[in-house]
Amino acid sequence: MEAIVTISIGLGLCVSLLFSEFFGIAAGGMVVPGYIALYLNKPLVIAMTIIISMVTYVIVNTLGAFIIIYGRRRTVLMILLGFLLGWLVRLLDVIPVGPQIVELNIVGYIIPGLIAIWIDRQGILETIAALLTSSTIVRLILILIYGREILI
Repeated sequence: MEAIVTISIGLGLCVSLLFSEFFGIAAGGMVVPGYIALYLNKPLVIAMTIIISMVTYVIVNTLGAFIIIYGRRRTVLMILLGFLLGWLVRLLDVIPVGPQIVELNIVGYIIPGLIAIWIDRQGILETIAALLTSSTIVRLILILIYGREILI
C-alpha cells in the first residue's frame, strides 16, 4: 500500500504541474490530487474534505474583514484552521443520518487547508474542477499500473 501512496503522490505532482502549465490553474496544491485520487472510491470523505476547505476559506475571509491577514499569515492560518476543523470532524467520528450511521473522515491533515488556499487564490469552481479532474486522471493511471489492487 505504501508504494501506491508514493506513486499516487508522484503522479499527482506531475498532473498538477501539467494542469498549471497548460491551463493556468492549480488543482488545490501540488500534492493534493495524489491524495484525493486514493479516496475517489469514498465520495463522502472527499465531500467532507471539500466542505472543510470551503468552511476554512469562509472563516479566514470573514476574519480578514476584521484583522489584517495577508501573505504568509493567511497561508498559515488557512492550513492551521483546516487542520483544526478536520481534527474536529475526526473527533465526531460518526453521526446518525436517519436510520444509518455515517462515518466522518477527511483526506489527510493539511489537505483541506491547501485546497482552501487555492480557493482563495483562484476561486471555488476553478479549484474544485481542476482538483476533481486531475485526481481522476491520477486514479485512472493508478488503475492502469496496479489494476484491481487499487480498487480495494
